[in-house]
Amino acid sequence: MRRTKEQAEQTRATILASAEILFLEKGVAHTSLEHIAKHAGVTRGAVYWHFQNKAHLFHDMLSQVRLPPEQLASRLLEDAQGNGLQSLRTLCVEGIAGIAEDQQKRRIFTILLHRCEFTEELREAEERHEAFINQFIDLCETIFAQPTTRQRLRPGMTPRVAARTLHALIVGMLSDWLRDNSLFDPQHDGPIMIDGLFRGLLSDWS
Repeated sequence: MRRTKEQAEQTRATILASAEILFLEKGVAHTSLEHIAKHAGVTRGAVYWHFQNKAHLFHDMLSQVRLPPEQLASRLLEDAQGNGLQSLRTLCVEGIAGIAEDQQKRRIFTILLHRCEFTEELREAEERHEAFINQFIDLCETIFAQPTTRQRLRPGMTPRVAARTLHALIVGMLSDWLRDNSLFDPQHDGPIMIDGLFRGLLSDWS
């Protein structure tokens, strides 16, 4: 029984790996589950055994390279009263550096930002992705709304606007680097760029 479970997990991993390759080559909209099954060397039934549909498969692929919501909340809010901003800054720096250090992250984020059209077929995956984004923005807003942090925001900057601005700029950095890897060095320039973002939001960021 144990061996059967291990084989099932291996088949699932093989399917996900094939999906990464084909989504990157063809784009998500032009890749079917039949294409993925053929590339993985499994039957279409095997794909449906592990994934309800392409949206489910796409969501599980994304989940491989991003923090589960519970861990994300824990990392950002465990010290929100004291040094939540530093936790947020560290998470952003790690996120940028991770695309240079981890080939799988690079592939999957390239698919998400450059090779994916959220068609009706991917509606469920799109809704889950938007929920994840909104949760991240909400967590950032909670940090910026802390009394000791809120008074440090630049004039006219609300916690909500600061949270949305930070998310938009981080996604822009990721998207640009994945489009052209020569634009900046994620590991060397990333922390400098992230601190620049925080200086634009906070009047006394050093």
